[in-house]
Amino acid sequence: MKLRISHTTKYSYSSPVTDSVNELRLTPFTNEQQSCYQHSISVEPGASLFSYDDFFGNRVHAFSVSEPHRKLTIRTQMTVVTKEAANQAAVGDRMQPKLTWEWLASEDIQNRYAEYLLQTDYTAVTPEVISFAETPLPGDYLGEQSVYDWLTGMSKLIRSEFIYDPQATNVQTVASDMIRRRRGVCQDFAHLMIAACRAKGIPARYVSGYHFVGDLQGGIADFEQASHAWVEAYTPAYGWCGFDPTNESPVDERYVKLGHGRDYKDIVPVKGVYRGAGESNLEVTVDVKRIEI
Repeated sequence: MKLRISHTTKYSYSSPVTDSVNELRLTPFTNEQQSCYQHSISVEPGASLFSYDDFFGNRVHAFSVSEPHRKLTIRTQMTVVTKEAANQAAVGDRMQPKLTWEWLASEDIQNRYAEYLLQTDYTAVTPEVISFAETPLPGDYLGEQSVYDWLTGMSKLIRSEFIYDPQATNVQTVASDMIRRRRGVCQDFAHLMIAACRAKGIPARYVSGYHFVGDLQGGIADFEQASHAWVEAYTPAYGWCGFDPTNESPVDERYVKLGHGRDYKDIVPVKGVYRGAGESNLEVTVDVKRIEI
């Protein structure tokens, strides 16, 4: 699938600001699942960008604007070709279910993926999270469920037990808050699943990107789009696998990955600081279109 994506971020300030320093994590990965064929970034007021890869392998673009300004606009455009995801169910587990859990608990694996097992502010393993992670899942008889099957079941459980509600939470909401409120957005659903994974000793990471649903809108050309968040967890049978606890669909060619980290804080798409007082307003627009190959 060939997708063209535009992502525009606009800041407006009630009074002029200066010395604005910013980081962007808006460059798609190129891996076995997707290839980025074109990518551009423009900034107004004009600024020079320099790039580097962070600890997690995400491409970061940084820039600064020194002169006074009351508006800052960041536009990114990209063309990405995605591939259909492998059918894990057809491949089958290469290990007995019990052995998959023992393998994850080994010292070698715990050390190799330590950063994706440690708690963070968003994914603290609280008593509420531990209790939720131990919820009996369909098919889990006498501990005969593999790690991959547990992940699939947990993703479905979150999707069925929690209500998608953009008004219920904010960017600071943590996993235990989500459990109490029983509602949230994709960021909250992802943090809850990651916290549950870490409670079970499964390496898990937060993924940011886009989910193309344009051809599922019944011919509606104008509908609201946004960035999306999902989860990647490490399984003995398949390595890193994607799970979307928000949508009832596999993480397939409709998904475009921008980056991953321990939680949202590691991969905020646009973040920065500036010198100045007064109020600020943020406006973000996203457009994802399928184009012919």
